[in-house]
Amino acid sequence: MATDYDAPRRDEVDLGEDSLEELKSRRVDAQSAIVDVDETEVAETFELPGADLADEELSVRVVPMQADEFRCSRCFLVHHRSQLAAERNGEYICRECA
Repeated sequence: MATDYDAPRRDEVDLGEDSLEELKSRRVDAQSAIVDVDETEVAETFELPGADLADEELSVRVVPMQADEFRCSRCFLVHHRSQLAAERNGEYICRECA
């Protein structure tokens, strides 16, 4: 339970005035505030991997590989020439894969 440090403090006189019935009713009220959530309704809001996205449209501009770039033969990512670690038999390898 969170504590509100800005709230006025209750002294011992106030604490002694709470009857057992009041404390029990507060506990019952707090327990009845817990809501039973239907799991199927919650599950319907999540999108699972592999969902049908056939009607979705992506608009991405594809830029061809530039003269100062290469494609790594291990991770197949396009890197700048400064990331070139090795070249073996015409295959380029980036620093991350080397």
